[in-house]
Amino acid sequence: MSNPTAVVGKWYQEIEEGFVFEVVALDDDAGTIEVQHIDGEINEFDDECWDDLTLEQVAAPEDWRNGYELSSEDSADPDAASKAKAMGDPINEIEPQITMGLLDD
Repeated sequence: MSNPTAVVGKWYQEIEEGFVFEVVALDDDAGTIEVQHIDGEINEFDDECWDDLTLEQVAAPEDWRNGYELSSEDSADPDAASKAKAMGDPINEIEPQITMGLLDD
């Protein structure tokens, strides 16, 4: 049985030891795969070591942000438009007018 190909952003579990990690970088020139474990620890495997592991691709764990020390607010896209929290309040439905990149208060 061969291991799945390492893909940046995908999560894997080492079956024998049970540790879970995400591939965060690939260096084709050096032949290395950089991973970050769920506890935040960074590790690096060479291609030969990757092939020696017993891996399966898994879904991202529910608490994957813990190792990265991210809160749910940190994961929000800062460029995305924010939505009003309270529904039904007509004041929250008013959109600001933006002219030439300036906000009209």
